[in-house]
Amino acid sequence: MTHLATKRVAIIVAHPDDETLWAGGTILNEPLWKCYVVSLCRGSDSERAIRFHNALNVLQAEGIMGDLDDSPEQYPIPDDEVESMILELLPPTAFDLIITHNPTGEYTKHLRHEETSKAVIELWHNGMITTDELWTFAYEDNHKAYLPKAIENAAIYLPLAKQVWQRKYKLITETYGFEKESWEAKTTPQTESFWRFTHSEEAMRWLDNGGIIK
Repeated sequence: MTHLATKRVAIIVAHPDDETLWAGGTILNEPLWKCYVVSLCRGSDSERAIRFHNALNVLQAEGIMGDLDDSPEQYPIPDDEVESMILELLPPTAFDLIITHNPTGEYTKHLRHEETSKAVIELWHNGMITTDELWTFAYEDNHKAYLPKAIENAAIYLPLAKQVWQRKYKLITETYGFEKESWEAKTTPQTESFWRFTHSEEAMRWLDNGGIIK
C-alpha cells in the first residue's frame, strides 16, 4: 500500500543491504518519503560501499556508512560505542519516522542487528534522537527452522505487489550482487512487517522484554 505522504525517514541498520532486504519494498512504495539510510558497518569495504550507494540511488534515498567491527566472530561492541556511531552518522534533525532492527534481530542470529536496535531505542528514550514514531523490523525464523519471514500479527504487515518485490529482488541480486542461490536472495521477503511505537517508554518496555510478545 502506498500512503503518498511526505515524511522525513531515517533507516538505521547494521549492514549495507539490510535496508533493502527488510524494508526495501516499503521504501519503494513511498516515493515521497525523504529517506536517509545509516549503515553502521562495512564503511571500509569499498566494493560494498559502492553497491550501497548504487542501491540508495534506486531507492531515491541518501545515506552514509560507518565502520563498526563486523568480523565473523561477532564480538560484542559496547553500547556507548554503537550509540556514538549512530549519533556521528545520523543528521541532527527531527524525523517523522525511524526504522531499525528488532531487539531479537530478524533471524538466528546476528549480534550487530540486536545491538543496533538496542542503541536506537535507548537514544530515542534518552532524547538523543527525535522521531514521532519508531518501526522495528518484524521477522522470525523459528531458530533457523526456515528462512526469515514476516510476522503476520505485527502492527504493520505489507504484502508487496509483484513488480515491487521484483525491483527489490533485483537490488539484492544485481545491485548488491548476491547470487540467486545465496541466503540473501532466497530470503528476500515478499511481505514486509514492522512493530510500531509512538512513545519511547513503550519501546523501552519492548526492549526490556527482549522484543518478544508475551
